[in-house]
Amino acid sequence: MNKTASNTQATNIPFLDLVSPHLELEDELVEIYRRSLREAAFIGGPLVEGFEREFARFCGAPHCAGASSGTDALRFALIASGVKPGDTVVTVSNTFIATVEAITQAGASPSFIDIDESTFNMDPELLDEYLEARCDTGSDGRPVDKRTKSPVTAVIPVHLYGQVCQMDRIMEIAGRRRLKVIEDACQAHGAQYYSEKDKAWKRAGSMGDAGAFSFYPGKNLGACGEGGAVTTADSNIDSCSRMLRDHGQTRKYYHAIEGYNGRLDAIQAGILSVKLKRLDAWNEMRRERAKTYGELLKGSEKVIAPAEASWSKAVWHLFVVRVKDRDSLQKHLSENGVGTGLHYPVPLHLQKACERFGYTRGELPVTERLSEEILSLPMYPGLSLSQQERVAELVIGGL
Repeated sequence: MNKTASNTQATNIPFLDLVSPHLELEDELVEIYRRSLREAAFIGGPLVEGFEREFARFCGAPHCAGASSGTDALRFALIASGVKPGDTVVTVSNTFIATVEAITQAGASPSFIDIDESTFNMDPELLDEYLEARCDTGSDGRPVDKRTKSPVTAVIPVHLYGQVCQMDRIMEIAGRRRLKVIEDACQAHGAQYYSEKDKAWKRAGSMGDAGAFSFYPGKNLGACGEGGAVTTADSNIDSCSRMLRDHGQTRKYYHAIEGYNGRLDAIQAGILSVKLKRLDAWNEMRRERAKTYGELLKGSEKVIAPAEASWSKAVWHLFVVRVKDRDSLQKHLSENGVGTGLHYPVPLHLQKACERFGYTRGELPVTERLSEEILSLPMYPGLSLSQQERVAELVIGGL
């Protein structure tokens, strides 16, 4: 769901290479355009329906509804799950602003909790603590946020950087409090979680009441434009998401609800189907490169490499290290031809756009500290060993 950050100047080692994979798939991708032109199939139709079936199967979810962006997918998932104007939705602050936009555009307010320092993801124990200490109990037995004075109806765990949150615990806490769980899986296409409850590996987007994905070009599964999807096991959420994306229509010109223009177009769906066939292989290449980075950087006491939780098979959308003098290191890498990114330099609760929610510096100490230390290194399937060795050499030498 983030807009991928990269240096605009020419670099010897780019932060992200979007050219090479598209050149490799050029013939197949161009054929999608030709098919759409020949069939005049631009909105809906076989390409969209085919991708929805394929992606649902890939995620292990019974249903998938394409959308025009990850932001739309999140908003549709919230509304379709029953989140109403005046509600409160719990989430984290270290995420792209689309997570909060989806909440507020559904008419609700966000309430932020801090994160686990090792995974950068939602800390389930802080979720439990929030519901106990920062909420009252409403007349219907559901939590009421003391700050917003409104009922808490949903939680959005963000599978940040391609690693899945501790979903068993989050689902247990949410179930006990009758909260809907919407997985923000916009950076986690194909990421897996081992459920001790079910004794099985599960894919991101298949565990909550619904999951939301972004197909922004820089994602592990990216379109050649915008795109998104809602995955769910709930047929009501699926049918409502489909109405919401298409002006609330049940069939042409019959509008059951007021909706949006948020459809996934056919050309992008076809492109995504071509790429989906390669996604598992691409993710495995990212895992290999993450392992290599870890080995190359382990000799430095000044670099904290990202940790992979025991329950997670991450897909390494981003490889984010922690260093004390982040800005100096980023400048050093840029001067030596290495592109980097910052995901994210200012937590949402401290952004001007979120001032109205009333948070101040110091309320989310882990989130705030990490935002000053994080630096995203080059990460993509085609990254070579020599490039990684050069990046690691410059990182260690620049501290």
